[in-house]
Amino acid sequence: MLGIDGCLKLIMDIPGARSATLVDGASGLAIAAAGRHDLVDQHEDAAAATDVVRAVLTCPALATGHPGDDITAIIIAGTHGYHLLNMINGDFDGRLFVHVLFDDETGNLGLARFQLRAILEEFAEDSHAR
Repeated sequence: MLGIDGCLKLIMDIPGARSATLVDGASGLAIAAAGRHDLVDQHEDAAAATDVVRAVLTCPALATGHPGDDITAIIIAGTHGYHLLNMINGDFDGRLFVHVLFDDETGNLGLARFQLRAILEEFAEDSHAR
């Protein structure tokens, strides 16, 4: 079974990962965090990332127009790195998501998305089994 700590460890093993925060999207609070939170602590990270997720999820202009098509990930690219905000599907009280910051020099966006999606699917499946 992949618990929260195991999930965060696997995320931090993705090449280029600098920090990861598991966030309760309903409250905007950090559930757990790993890595270096140099600019802001995990709680500020969670609150700011929640604002971004809420803004994107409630914006009709960002809908694809296809029925049942949900936003599952948000990518924010900077000059020295990128952020992946991935929603976690599962039986949770609120909508959980993970915010991962990657270094641009050592990370690979395509690989990171692929690996992160697999880790979060395993985490959600294990949560269903409990």
